[in-house]
Amino acid sequence: MTKIDIIQNVSGKLGFSKKDSAKIVESVFDIMKGCLERGEKLKISGFGNFIVKGKKSRRGRNPQTGDAIEISARKVLTFKSSQVLRRTLNE
Repeated sequence: MTKIDIIQNVSGKLGFSKKDSAKIVESVFDIMKGCLERGEKLKISGFGNFIVKGKKSRRGRNPQTGDAIEISARKVLTFKSSQVLRRTLNE
């Protein structure tokens, strides 16, 4: 499913124009991005949690050459589904 599919579903279910639905979907995504950029936990009840975690720099290996390399510190986004969603998926 793509963002366009989400916009079309919102438009179909709520009866908004596609232009208005696109604004709604974009606004929701912007709010979510802002929350995650600030490092806050994003919890959507009945769906799951999005959490930004920091990874420390570490030593790695180039698989082609076998040379040791330094993997820089970075932030990663993790998602943990809610029990409600997991139950729904496994029925």
